[in-house]
Formats: sequence, C-alpha cells, structure tokens
Amino acid sequence: MKSTSGHDMTGGDPHTGHGGARPGGLAVSEDGYTLELGATVLPAGPQALSFQIIGPDGLPVTAYKTEHEKELHLIAVRRDTTGFQHVHPVRDGNGVWSVNVTLTPGDWRIFADIHPSGHDGTLTLGIDAAVAGAYEPQPLPGDTRTARLGDYAVTLDGDLVPGEAADLTLTVTRDGLPVTDLQPYLGAYGHLVALRAGDLGYLHVHPEGEPGDTSTDPGPGITFMAVAPTAGTYRLYLDFQHDDKVRTAEFTLRATAPAHH
Repeated sequence: MKSTSGHDMTGGDPHTGHGGARPGGLAVSEDGYTLELGATVLPAGPQALSFQIIGPDGLPVTAYKTEHEKELHLIAVRRDTTGFQHVHPVRDGNGVWSVNVTLTPGDWRIFADIHPSGHDGTLTLGIDAAVAGAYEPQPLPGDTRTARLGDYAVTLDGDLVPGEAADLTLTVTRDGLPVTDLQPYLGAYGHLVALRAGDLGYLHVHPEGEPGDTSTDPGPGITFMAVAPTAGTYRLYLDFQHDDKVRTAEFTLRATAPAHH
C-alpha cells in the first residue's frame, strides 16, 4: 500500500517535483506561491526562524490542507548536507510561521513542504539563507549502508535507480536486536527525505503502509518506494521514533543506471 499523498514520489503531476521527473525545492516560487524568510542573513546558533508563504493574490497564505498531521513541514540543511533538521513551525493568524532551529555558519537551504488550500497538490519551495561565522564545509560522506546512533543501528537495503521506482528498506536494531515496537511519528513509522548532492533537489518519500492498517509491522524494517530523478549522489535522512524520542539516521547513496540498460 503506497501513500497517496503528494509526497509519494511514484505519482502526481511530474511538474510539481513529486512525480520523479524533477525534484522539488529548487525554486523559491512555484505556481504563484513564494517562500519569504523574515531575514536571509542569520546569526549562528539556536534561534527562532520566521517566514511566510505568499500566495498568488500577494497575501500571506493562512489556509492549508494537513499532510502527515501537519500544515507545513520545514527542512533546514546546510549546503554541504550537514545539520539536517525536520521541524514543524507554528503559524499565527496573519500567516507568519515561526520555529526554533540551530544553525551553524555557512550557506543553508530552507525547504517548506505545503499544500495550500485551493491548490491541487503539495509544493516544496526552497530558499537560501546565509549564516554568519567561520564556515568549515564538510566533505560529502562516502556511500554508507549503516548509520549508527548510540546503541541504535539502521541498515539500508535497496538501490536508487534513475527514473525508476525502487524499494528501499531501512532496518532498525538496538544493541544488535531488531526493534519491533517503533512508534508512529506523523502518521508513519518513518519519514525519509532524500536530497540530491550538488543542488539539494528535494524528494520527500513515505513508507509503504501505515500504522494501524493491519499489514504494516512497527519494525524492524520500514520500506519506502523511491524514484531518483537522475543519476547522481543522494543524501538520505530517516526520522523514526522509539522510546518517545525522534532520531535521524543519515545515509549516502549513489543512483546509477542498471547494467542491462
């Protein structure tokens, strides 16, 4: 059972960036909707980030459809793919969103994943922010199939194939034992964001099945359907919840065409 939301990379209008034809988040404005930060030059450290979505009528958008239990999903990541944060801002009545993030010096990309009321699908808008201070860019990690988070390990099975749907299964263990009691987080047992290295083209995927559908187990494996729009290197970030804490496992994966092509 695949997600039918706009985050499902296997369906939807290819022009929205969610159909695998091209990733989202490469433009600050799409279909008349524009992401505006309160400031695009920011200090380093913990801070409140404020922003608005300006609609086609020139006014801040104040009506959204809920997707995965939230009106808006915000992703912040530094251009070198470090510092990933998936957070959920709060909105006031004037359409101003705010959320706490922690930023290190360097160039950041801020993504807003939204479904404005009256629009026919989800949009991912992206904007750059410059964070002051001494920037120490990190090299892209090599291909990684296992992420270690304290006493947890997450192993990735499957391959990204350019232009084709492929299953990726992420298996969670703790102290070497399978985790079979993952907690639902935003209506799923895991959330996977993939960013294309080089331009941070954004792919938001969700697992096959959902908690409570009688066929999806709460671990240890979480399976996603993914489509890489092109060959290249991708950074993958899995958010999962266990023992009442959300953790993020990070991977590097290269999408290459199969030999038989």
